[in-house]
Amino acid sequence: MREPIDPAGVDFRRVSPRLIRLRLVAKGASGLVLVLLGALPLVLRQTDVWHGFPLWPAVVLPLLVVLAVVWRLALIPRQVRAIGYAEREDDLLIRRGLFFQRVMVVPYGRMQYVDVSVGPLERAFGLASIKLHTASAGTNAILEGLPAAEATRLREQLSARGEAKLAGL
Repeated sequence: MREPIDPAGVDFRRVSPRLIRLRLVAKGASGLVLVLLGALPLVLRQTDVWHGFPLWPAVVLPLLVVLAVVWRLALIPRQVRAIGYAEREDDLLIRRGLFFQRVMVVPYGRMQYVDVSVGPLERAFGLASIKLHTASAGTNAILEGLPAAEATRLREQLSARGEAKLAGL
């Protein structure tokens, strides 16, 4: 799907759909912890440890936390589908964002080095992340959710293009 801020004539490649499952697992686990913490006043009130705590906030708090976690989990598939990248002759474009969209342009000649990282969850899903370090600290870009083989290919491709652009200066 083409967004209004996408450059004309650029076809973005999407990250792996396995990133959806990875994020659901990670956010689901942290959401479960939040729900348990939100339910703590209710549990303490029901067990008479905190009998002075009013009932309505003890019930409303976990419900609000559950709604927030479900909302966050429901957005993940669309957020992942909004992530994309495009290799052009002189630069790499990275697109992300559902509500607040962003297209970042990283010129090959400004790249200092390219990191490929794989955490335990990413390894379990066969994914990797690439971090592009540029001459400006504020423009470091991260592209997550790439299949490991594609991340390796992209690292080599970006490094070669970066060296070629630097040699041309």
